[in-house]
Amino acid sequence: MIKIKTREEIELMRESALVVSRTLGMLAKEVKPGVSTLYLDKLAEEFIREQGAIPGFLGLYDFPNTLCMSPNSQVVHGIPNKKPLIEGDIISIDCGALKNGFYGDHAYTFAIGEIDLEVQKLLDVTKESLYVGIREFKAGNRVGDVGFAIQDFTEKHGYGVVRELVGHGLGREMHEDPEMPNYGKRGRGKKFVEGMVVAIEPMTNLGTHKIRQHSDGWTITTFDNKPSAHFEHDVAIVNGKPELLSTFKYVNESLGIVTDIEDEFRQ
Repeated sequence: MIKIKTREEIELMRESALVVSRTLGMLAKEVKPGVSTLYLDKLAEEFIREQGAIPGFLGLYDFPNTLCMSPNSQVVHGIPNKKPLIEGDIISIDCGALKNGFYGDHAYTFAIGEIDLEVQKLLDVTKESLYVGIREFKAGNRVGDVGFAIQDFTEKHGYGVVRELVGHGLGREMHEDPEMPNYGKRGRGKKFVEGMVVAIEPMTNLGTHKIRQHSDGWTITTFDNKPSAHFEHDVAIVNGKPELLSTFKYVNESLGIVTDIEDEFRQ
């Protein structure tokens, strides 16, 4: 059952999403060679609590940490550890926060120092596919319209679109209806209406779309061990159009990235 949000609830959700956005921006300054993912996880937990929020992932479904930290061939749900990041790595940082009874859920894939050009292209295309999908999240469209747009865009670049892991509705629960696959057919699936809030999160592999789960019950890697990228935003339908609740503004400021791509999703 899809839970429609009021304007007041959407504004509360924006606060939760921005806690995560600011946390990712803080982490962007700390993600570098020699730093462990466990260290970054501790920084994030402290920073989230300082903002009057609770880490959204910590203990959720018994997950042991604040962040899902997924380097290189890991797609999602990587568990932070003491192994240091090295030059040439990439890492998806997926972060959640609970504030005012609502969740924010937001992810960014970072480059560690200089990375291979083909991997940088994977990151660029995956991030752009996120906005391609968001443009289709509007009143009257359907779930399949978002999935088709993301799949069509990424597969034209020769990448694999993960099937088993999907975006989702968001609200007082971390995972609500509807599921938001990153593949699909136009005109299929549940119809979007005013007040819906979802997390759209393309997960794109440099090689095959196939994945495998590890024995820890959490870590997901690509089947061929090639790199994977993951970007995620929280989006509401306001006045029939997609409006971003989360933002990469703080990440961009930390990394010196100049872009106005998110302006079209502000009202």
